[in-house]
Amino acid sequence: MADWDQELDATGLNCPLPILRAKKALAQMDSGQVLHIIATDPGSVKDFEAFAKQTGNELLESREEGGKFHFLLKKA
Repeated sequence: MADWDQELDATGLNCPLPILRAKKALAQMDSGQVLHIIATDPGSVKDFEAFAKQTGNELLESREEGGKFHFLLKKA
């Protein structure tokens, strides 16, 4: 079983689209649920760190694998 509740594929999208899509997805999720985001924009690493700080959502994981960036965001 996956360690997240919903997955967002933001590959091929550039800033600020991955953040905007994540924001939209989180809005439809319940508190405590986890969103897995896959992105290819290197700038998204810093973007998601800042996004988590600004919104109070918890960034559980941020890693790169095969040129793709994976993020786990837990909704506050």
